[in-house]
Amino acid sequence: MPKKVKKGKANVRTRRAILELLKSDGPTEAKTMAKSLKISAMAVRQHLYELRDQKLVTFQEDSSGVGRPAKHWKLTLDADKFFPNGHADLAVNLIETLRTSFGQKGIDKLIKLRSKEQISDYKNRIPHNASLKKKLDHLAEIRTEEGYMAEVQKEGDNSFLLIENHCPICSAATACTGLCAAELSVFQSVLGKESNIERTEHILSGARRCAYRIKKN
Repeated sequence: MPKKVKKGKANVRTRRAILELLKSDGPTEAKTMAKSLKISAMAVRQHLYELRDQKLVTFQEDSSGVGRPAKHWKLTLDADKFFPNGHADLAVNLIETLRTSFGQKGIDKLIKLRSKEQISDYKNRIPHNASLKKKLDHLAEIRTEEGYMAEVQKEGDNSFLLIENHCPICSAATACTGLCAAELSVFQSVLGKESNIERTEHILSGARRCAYRIKKN
């Protein structure tokens, strides 16, 4: 096992960067992370073992290749505390209180109001006449500010993937699935009727991330 690295601000920043890489990329080898972080693979492994001791990461071995099994590192559930969660407990309690007090109609009204506010805010920040790619870049930037760790990828069939590597309202969305359903209508309204939007990956369905495929009609 690699020897432990000394503590320090630089090491803290590096370990945070490793956690963010694993959050956005999923299970990854140390040598791949080293290229992204521009440090040696040995240094990355030292940090990974420190993070493992803190129960923040773990690994699975892949023996399908030639030579020693490759270690694919991934986050543990304990690592979620390093990413925004939108005050999960409070949100869930408020949803349950609303459901008890006002029924499902009250919840639906709240979701509709939230969606209306999101659409207004997003449209004010995203140029109406921008290209689809530009709109998606702006949307990803806004969603990242909100804690979704969003990015846009171009696909080979002239479509785009809007990827959200983290869900800061996951607990609330689990308690109220209408929040997730409303996201599609919000994106559709912001991007316009000329765009077709389909959710292809969903955290609440067990996926590592949420992803939306967007293509011009």
